[in-house]
Amino acid sequence: MIEYRQNHPLDPQEVARVFKASGINRPSDDIPRITSMLEGANLIVSAWHEDKLIGVCRALTDYCYCCYLSDLAVDRAYQRQGIGTALISQVRQATGDEVSLVLLSAPGAMDYYKRIGLTLVDHAFVKKRLR
Repeated sequence: MIEYRQNHPLDPQEVARVFKASGINRPSDDIPRITSMLEGANLIVSAWHEDKLIGVCRALTDYCYCCYLSDLAVDRAYQRQGIGTALISQVRQATGDEVSLVLLSAPGAMDYYKRIGLTLVDHAFVKKRLR
């Protein structure tokens, strides 16, 4: 059985492990940066199998208008079980129906996000990080 926890303290090393195991492109070898990423988020939903962290959804939100889903990562061994969808649902439940969920997708995840009901938009801009 999978348990979902909201804003539960997370070990940056374990989050880095999940990032690596999920295939998401994150600075998993830079633990100080992972630590800062966790500290900067104001909504984190995690998925647990027994005492093992298996999924993370890290978000920044104002809880009234917009929520940016910065990370969605599920360990490959647990993918295709609805855990990513459940993490997003937990974020939606925490933020409410008046809040838009926004994310940037990796090219390989585009079909996944369409399949779970997110809408592709063509009116977004990004200034990419330099490192």
